[in-house]
Amino acid sequence: MKLHKLNLLYPIRQTLNTIKISNHKQAELLCQLIPGTCPFARNIKFFNHVIAHIPPLCKLNPLYEELMGLRFRALCYLAAYKHQRLDALAKNTLALVLIKQHINHS
Repeated sequence: MKLHKLNLLYPIRQTLNTIKISNHKQAELLCQLIPGTCPFARNIKFFNHVIAHIPPLCKLNPLYEELMGLRFRALCYLAAYKHQRLDALAKNTLALVLIKQHINHS
């Protein structure tokens, strides 16, 4: 017997995946609103010794992939059409590497 999974987030995912970046102000706003790194990841230190680590929780967000894709498209728009510096926009190394790979494959 097949179980059909009801995906209530599908319309939101579809909407996020179809957003077109049409100007630099929109792209800049998206880059500011969607963080490049997880804001919840923390090291808890006591006298400069890490006593606990809170891992990134962003992967628990059911829309994580779609939001990262939207931010990536905004960064690519800014890099390609407005000649923005990638290292100023991509605040973490992973985003910078992904953008460079995408540009090299295009």
